[in-house]
Amino acid sequence: MIPWHRLFGLTLTDLFFNSAYEVELEKDLSLKQQLLDVVIIEKKAGPSPAVLPDGLENLAAHNLMTYKSHQESLDGWTIEELCGHYVNYRKQISPSFDKLVPAEDFNLYAVSTRYPEKLSGEVKFIPAAPGIFDVLWGIRTIRIIVLSRIRQSVANAPWLMFSAESGKVKLGAASYRWNSPVSSIINKLFKKYQKEGMAIMPYTIEDYQREVKEEVLKSLTKEDMDHLLKELPPEDLLRVLKPEDLLRVLKPEDLLRVLKPEEIEEYLRKIKR
Repeated sequence: MIPWHRLFGLTLTDLFFNSAYEVELEKDLSLKQQLLDVVIIEKKAGPSPAVLPDGLENLAAHNLMTYKSHQESLDGWTIEELCGHYVNYRKQISPSFDKLVPAEDFNLYAVSTRYPEKLSGEVKFIPAAPGIFDVLWGIRTIRIIVLSRIRQSVANAPWLMFSAESGKVKLGAASYRWNSPVSSIINKLFKKYQKEGMAIMPYTIEDYQREVKEEVLKSLTKEDMDHLLKELPPEDLLRVLKPEDLLRVLKPEDLLRVLKPEEIEEYLRKIKR
C-alpha cells in the first residue's frame, strides 16, 4: 500500500521548505506511543511561503494536523484524539504547567480526503470556503479541510494531489512546483499514482524502495564505487547492495572479493532466466 500519511507529511514538508515554518511528522506525544500526523511550527527566521493552499491562510505559531486518506473516515473520535494531542503538545512545549504557552498560539486542523458525512450530521459545519469548514468543538475551533471538495487552483495543488479524484490529482501533480531535495522521489510516486488511477493501486512500498535504490545506483560515479570498494569491508557492501546489484555494478575481480563463487553462480543463473 502507498504510505499516504507519510507522503502527505512529506508534501507539506516540501511546501514549507526554507520558509518561516518547519514541519515535523509523526510526532510522539506520550509514553505510550501516540503519533500526531503533522505539526507546522513557526520559526524565528525565514520568509513565509509565497502561496498557501486554502485553509492555511491564518497559521499560528503551532499548527497541529490530523490527516485521513481516501481509505479512512474522519469522525468524532479523530477530533477527540486531535484535541488530546493538543493538550499533550501544549504541556510539552510550555515552560511549566503553571506557565502554559497561550492558547491562541495554536491552530487545530483535521484534513480528510473524503467528506465526513457522519461527522457533519453530529456537529455544525460552518463553511469558510469551498471544501473548508470550521467546527466548534468544546471551547476550540477545529478547521476541517476536505480535499475532494477543495477549489481547483494552482495554490491548492498540494491538496488536489490527495483528493483521490483522477482529474484533480493530475491538475495538482502538474501544477505543484517542488522545493526540497526529496521532491524528485515524491513526484515520481505521484506520477505513478496518476498513471494507475484510484481504482487499481498496484504500487507497493517495495516498488518505492526499489525505485529509490535504482536511482541511487544510477547516480553512483566510478569514483563513488571505487570509494565504496576501498572503504567498506565485504560484509558492509552486502548490506548496502544486494548480490544482484553487485553483479551489475562491480567488476569480476571485485565480485570475487565480496561474493562466494557459489553465490556468483546462483545469481548469474537468475539473470540468465
